[in-house]
Amino acid sequence: MAEQTAKLEHFVWQGKDKEGNKHSGIIEAPDSAKVKAELRRRGIIPTKVKKKPNSALDKLFNKPNAGDIAVFSRQLATMINSGVPLVNALDIIAGGVEKPLLREIITAIKNDVGGGTPLAVALGKYPEYFDELFCNLINVGEQSGSLDILLKNIADYKERIESIKSKIKKAMFYPIAVISIAIIITVILMIFVVPAFAELFGSFGAELPAPTRVVIAMSEFLQQWGWVILGGLIAAVWLFIRAYKKSPALRAAMSRLSLRLPVFGGIFTKGAMARFARTLSTMFGAGVPLVEAMSSVAGAVGNVVYAKAVLEMRDQVATGQPLHTAMRETELFPNMVIQMTAIGEEAGSLDSMLAKVADFFEEQVNDAIDALSSLMEPIIMAVLGVLIGGLVVAMYMPIFQMGSVVGGS
Repeated sequence: MAEQTAKLEHFVWQGKDKEGNKHSGIIEAPDSAKVKAELRRRGIIPTKVKKKPNSALDKLFNKPNAGDIAVFSRQLATMINSGVPLVNALDIIAGGVEKPLLREIITAIKNDVGGGTPLAVALGKYPEYFDELFCNLINVGEQSGSLDILLKNIADYKERIESIKSKIKKAMFYPIAVISIAIIITVILMIFVVPAFAELFGSFGAELPAPTRVVIAMSEFLQQWGWVILGGLIAAVWLFIRAYKKSPALRAAMSRLSLRLPVFGGIFTKGAMARFARTLSTMFGAGVPLVEAMSSVAGAVGNVVYAKAVLEMRDQVATGQPLHTAMRETELFPNMVIQMTAIGEEAGSLDSMLAKVADFFEEQVNDAIDALSSLMEPIIMAVLGVLIGGLVVAMYMPIFQMGSVVGGS
């Protein structure tokens, strides 16, 4: 158990087999001793084992993402379907991968499979990239002799799920990015431009309008305390992220809050429904037992509230309760989803019914995000107008007053 909870690192290794052939690759392990032990188990004498350095740029640009895994799955499915042996297919794919880390991982998987390790077990050594759901489906494909079909299903599933995730992120990122840029521009104006106007207005010798005095006071405050405020904000964000990662209670609270947000809460709920239905449909359709499938589904819904509900449903289904009854007791699923699930269970077509549910909610998410984008554009323009336009008007009011005085005289 301690080994599972230990922090895993990537180790680059080189070695020779009994025939003297050279091999190399990458292994994820808690320390170099475990790497050497694993290599000896494979029949390889290690000649060099060192920890792979992970720079910030390496993590940002070299780390495989869900899209890379989907492409890998589709390529492997195509080659196996074409009759290419599994080891050869992995070798060909590794040679065409641009990201060094993913290439090393696929090479290590190829070496494991070549040594007699089942593909599902070899993939399971890299849970950061090949999760429990992925490995379960691969195991089913190996057992049933339909590995190419399961790999294609995995690729389709990941592409659909990632499409939903990316659209939700885009819906959140756009307004946040625009407002953040507006705030940055405002702060720059307050620190560097407003002081020049304040110095100019000081030579007028007349009382400034109230909006101008407020802006100048805010500018002086930012000049004096700006770095303190910035440092406090960075510290607060860092502490929140740290607490979020370590506190299940905080994650649960934030998940509940996200579902109650105006406008966004509906999108998050529909997204969770789509992921739940799509994941369960994919796994159950592949032949994974319902109770076992729901363990993987809990990790794929993307929300702690729904993950907890799915695990509770799993326990109830394990005692013989129908899935639709367990769903109703959570009070989290719409009646339409419950009814479709009940029909699927009675007709023996649960996977196809859940696929229809997933299609429906994916379309709902798309429509909601399109509507949100149309709604956010005028709101953002109004915010920018009030924020930056108000600042400009406040700073030019003394000049307008002075012009009117000169013109009146």
